[in-house]
Amino acid sequence: MADLTVGIAGIGTFFPAQIETAADLVERTGIPEDVLREKMGIRQRHTAGDADTVTEMATRAARQALQRAGVDPEQIDLVISHGSEYKDHLIWNAAAKIQHNLGAVNAYAFEMYALCAGAPIAMNTAKALMLADERLRYVLLAAGSRENDLISLSNPRARFMFNFGAGGSAMLLERGARTNIILGASAITDGSLSETVILTREADALDGDEALGDLRGRLDVTDTAYMADRLGAVSLPNFIRVIREAVERSGAGLADVAFLGITHMKRSFYLEILGSIGLTPDQSVYLEDYGHVQSVDQVLALELGLAQGKVRPGDLVVLAGAGTGYTWSAVALRWG
Repeated sequence: MADLTVGIAGIGTFFPAQIETAADLVERTGIPEDVLREKMGIRQRHTAGDADTVTEMATRAARQALQRAGVDPEQIDLVISHGSEYKDHLIWNAAAKIQHNLGAVNAYAFEMYALCAGAPIAMNTAKALMLADERLRYVLLAAGSRENDLISLSNPRARFMFNFGAGGSAMLLERGARTNIILGASAITDGSLSETVILTREADALDGDEALGDLRGRLDVTDTAYMADRLGAVSLPNFIRVIREAVERSGAGLADVAFLGITHMKRSFYLEILGSIGLTPDQSVYLEDYGHVQSVDQVLALELGLAQGKVRPGDLVVLAGAGTGYTWSAVALRWG
């Protein structure tokens, strides 16, 4: 068991064609364009059309991951969806639809949900399952999100969610892999923040009709002062903690980290996190052309890091995220 490894055989992403720029958001948010671009880090974001369901976007990303890995759908043993709960249908297993779309007829499928902290947790969960069960050679992790639909841009309480965008991601994990090995992971939850962001039907949180298909309401912040104070106190140390622990559980130290792929957030906090763990912007990717796409962000950051030459063979890479609830997570891997 100690000699077994789990690694990433292929990754993929998909983003809808429709794009909104910072200039497009000025009138609806009441926020100047330079603030949207420079402070909030929203240069542009993708928004979903009617055909861009959560499972369709996850499926299209998964097809790309499979193609890059050179693996047929019939070889997949398990499909895990770790994307948005705002999906094609309510109270429904999106993973089964993704499995069907792909033709992964030999796989079983289930969902797990940790909001925007989901990708590192899904990777660690899948790794544990694969090490425990020799039948699981290939496991597909897929996610899709269009939670920007749930945000009223006229609601100032939801301001920190104005960067939400739409898209999908996937990664194919392989048991016994020799490259892109998943190493240590860490996560922590502060449940005192569990009800700070919820779906409500408050009049000023809605954007016209409260109905979105079978769903009613919009995402809203229940206590802005408490959330700001509590996050201000714990978010940076919790990010540093999970990143450090993931690295240390990999047998390394923060000084060994070559690249950080982290969820999108306001620019100043992103730079503060980088500085706190001894990295520079040249060792990461800021997702200002995509916005925050829930647990899609980590695969996207890795993909962009590879395309920009920021991730090289032998690098120790950390993927990190945080999701309302409030959970912080990180996973380390050795690329190449």
